[in-house]
Amino acid sequence: MQHYTLDTSIEYLKGVGPAKAELLKKEAQIFSFGDLLHLFPFRYVDRSQFYTIAEIRDADTEVQIVGRITQLEEVAGKGRHKRLVATFTDKTGSVELVWFQGARWIKTALKVNEPYVLFGKPNWYLNKFSFPHPELELLEDFKASPLKGLQPVYPSTEKLNAKGLNSRGISKLLKNLIPQLKGAIQEVLPDYLISRYHLQSLEKAYVDVHFPSNLEELEQARRRLKFNELFFLQMELIRQKEVHRHKYRGFAFRELGENFNRFFEGILPFELTGAQKRVLKEIRQDIRNGAHMNRLVQGDVGSGKTIVALMAALMAIDNGFQACLMAPTEILANQHYQGLSELTADLPINIALLTGSTKASERKVLHEQLQNGELHLLVGTHALLEEKVKYKNLGLAIVDEQHRFGVAQRARLWKKNALPPHILIMTATPIPRTLAMTLYGNLDISVIDELPPGRKPITTVHRFDTNRLKVFGFLKEEIAKGRQVYIVYPLIEESEKMDYKDL
Repeated sequence: MQHYTLDTSIEYLKGVGPAKAELLKKEAQIFSFGDLLHLFPFRYVDRSQFYTIAEIRDADTEVQIVGRITQLEEVAGKGRHKRLVATFTDKTGSVELVWFQGARWIKTALKVNEPYVLFGKPNWYLNKFSFPHPELELLEDFKASPLKGLQPVYPSTEKLNAKGLNSRGISKLLKNLIPQLKGAIQEVLPDYLISRYHLQSLEKAYVDVHFPSNLEELEQARRRLKFNELFFLQMELIRQKEVHRHKYRGFAFRELGENFNRFFEGILPFELTGAQKRVLKEIRQDIRNGAHMNRLVQGDVGSGKTIVALMAALMAIDNGFQACLMAPTEILANQHYQGLSELTADLPINIALLTGSTKASERKVLHEQLQNGELHLLVGTHALLEEKVKYKNLGLAIVDEQHRFGVAQRARLWKKNALPPHILIMTATPIPRTLAMTLYGNLDISVIDELPPGRKPITTVHRFDTNRLKVFGFLKEEIAKGRQVYIVYPLIEESEKMDYKDL
């Protein structure tokens, strides 16, 4: 008996052959048995329910009926085209079936007065229901088919459809495939994980995702396959993190020096929260031993992320390094610059702002101070990534709102030094920890989950467009109380580069 594997060429599957194999390769990138196995349905159709013709109530709702074709004829249409019209009858009445393409071929394939299973969406036309291009299957074949109950629907193309490789054709190939792979689908997870998370076997998951008997089977199969996908994504992200940890060394900030201590003991206008202290400790552990820090700090607006970032920058400055803070917009960069300047006014450190609006004369002085080390902390926008911006000794790069900067942009920051600077990323986007580990698996994650005393908690709500007037009423009430409202909108003025409507 011949043994097949997931790598076996699709050409050797029953029902394929060389010609269809080439078509599957070109149209669907299916080269092997494994590729076909991983062509998952994009939806499922419930074929467990049967209706009578008299029970048809809604157009465009898929129904399934058992009946017979009692009349079949070609009808002349416009030009040389003909359509095929059939009368389909059950014990409660009859409906018209219509095919506008392939009339001659379909006519020869259909049998009058034989029991069929009809499946399709009825169309209301001229005060009666009809079925354009329905699916028809002999009742005898339907009973023997694996596609009863939940029927998978697979993506296809016109060229595949023309060769019989529509959704049903793909299902037939998979029916041939599954038995050939008996024993070839190896379990990839250890038994203790399968037991702990109550997962079904991988082989059964593949069978059930293609041929589910019921919704529960389908959900269990999808759960197992999704678990696999996320598990191996996590494994790869952990691998990348370990490669990064061993490949890149960072600067060691061994001392908590005068600037940090003066700020912490005498200038800081409030007591740090427990969460801020915990995150600072995590940052300190990262940067004191020479490992390269790559850390995401997540916290609500007002939770004190900027203070934590400033104190990390003071660690860098006290150890003879420079720091930069990159914000996504000029407004935010200006806010950071003003706030940091006020907080460090009594410290002997030099802070500057660099944005697209910075004058050429100011840029010249700024570049000189960066390169000779007189400038300790540079705040700015994407302008910090410009080639001409060169540091004497950049030790820490702080990025506000990670999703606004691409990987390539962060890499350009890395190249500002022989050794890459430590990376500290701040975000106010509320991301569940498990999702954050997936999205930012190459980063260590810290969460500031505590607001400073006296800060009111922030409530985030979602409203549908149907409640727009209620939202406007709420805003009007808040403004009447003397409070402020701001609206974030894609565009203030019309833009040639964006399709959004302006404000």
